[in-house]
Amino acid sequence: MTRFLIVDDHPLFREALQSAVRLVHADAEIFEATSIEGALDVIAAHRDLDLALLDLSLPGTAGFAGLIAIRAAHPKLPVVVVSGHEEPALVREAISLGIVGYIPKSTSRKELAVAIGEVLNGSIYVPKKLLESGREGSGESDAQQIIKRLRDLTPQQLLVLDHIREGLQNKQIAYELKLAETTVKAHVSEILRKLHVYTRTKAVIEIAKVDFSAIVNPRTDPARAETTARPTSKPSASAVRRV
Repeated sequence: MTRFLIVDDHPLFREALQSAVRLVHADAEIFEATSIEGALDVIAAHRDLDLALLDLSLPGTAGFAGLIAIRAAHPKLPVVVVSGHEEPALVREAISLGIVGYIPKSTSRKELAVAIGEVLNGSIYVPKKLLESGREGSGESDAQQIIKRLRDLTPQQLLVLDHIREGLQNKQIAYELKLAETTVKAHVSEILRKLHVYTRTKAVIEIAKVDFSAIVNPRTDPARAETTARPTSKPSASAVRRV
């Protein structure tokens, strides 16, 4: 059974979130809290929660204080922020704090359900309109930015990403690396967050712009990847379809 925690002080919106959750998992077990203190109590009592849906604007909290408190106490619990704020800078900051999704409260119930489904499958969800408005220019090339982000990945995350590139799904990756599927899912979420992408397909497209094998192979000098970057190259159509 999939278990959710909804943290929001507005009863009507808690009801809307419950309805969206039921569209994805009709038999889900749903817990509720109206404050960060209440949320921490629920999480402590139910360590097997699959996802928390968190409103940033709760009584007694300011900014990201509530999110930070939950992430600090329970870093392995996936958290999706559901907020009335849609400023791109705020969204980027929330993503940097390790959330797996950002859903505006203006989102329809159907789109809420889609977002929750994507997050449970290991993706990071951010609405397209926020992605487009949040893009910033940079003096670095795409390849240079990708190299920098890849260097933030742990060795195991690089191996997981290599298997994603080959078209393997989480269950297959877990078998190949002898890991729990939940561990692989957590790695995938971290990989997407660190690469600043929101789907596995986009990750494959991005790393195709560089010599990824030079990074994932410890016998190869990682610096070579930057000199052999191919900014205009694209992955094969079959590789993208398989992700």
